[in-house]
Amino acid sequence: MYEEEKKLAAMEALKYVHSGMKIGLGTGSTTKYFLDGLGEMVKSGKISDITGVPTSIRTEELARSYGIKTANNVEGIEIDFDGADEFDPAGNLVKGGGGALVREKIVAYNSSDVYIMADHSKFSQRLHNFPLPVEVLPFMEESTRKNIEELGCVSTFRDRKKFRSDNGNYILDCKFEYTDPDLESRIKMIPGVVEVGIFRGIATRIFMGNGGQCRIMDFKKS
Repeated sequence: MYEEEKKLAAMEALKYVHSGMKIGLGTGSTTKYFLDGLGEMVKSGKISDITGVPTSIRTEELARSYGIKTANNVEGIEIDFDGADEFDPAGNLVKGGGGALVREKIVAYNSSDVYIMADHSKFSQRLHNFPLPVEVLPFMEESTRKNIEELGCVSTFRDRKKFRSDNGNYILDCKFEYTDPDLESRIKMIPGVVEVGIFRGIATRIFMGNGGQCRIMDFKKS
């Protein structure tokens, strides 16, 4: 069921892509459906001259395999298309399950609009289901982890071999009783923290697959 909802959300978001656009290309299972659909449109000639700014190496490789032009340092990104691990009624997001939170946040911040695609299981009244990903430098990382835990969480490095992001850093998965969006600034004050997977006031539209329908929620970008 969830896979069908992801695909439904992705196909609805895809309707907003037209020729000549500069778009952000997110990372994750839902974005994969979006990229598959975009690739088919490019190959069939329905749209052309699309420039995608990928948020991970694997997204870049997939986009290029479909003939989608990719680039970094692109100004004027019109819409960033991405997924989320969890979101609340205010449009706050938890992201980073795929380990690409730093590049995802950079692209989202520099896009005029941010369209999020998700199945209904990602919705929560309060952000508490998905552990909060935090990217940290691979230097005194245990001290950084302990400092983060002083804010009231239990944290673990992602997988036993300490998963590394595309940036060469570690990812900590932090389980708070409730991920208050205000935690973003407090965690980022800790030396060694690169980025936090709280995306507050960034999403402008969320496409949520729910059964056989897609609900669209609009927000203002801070």
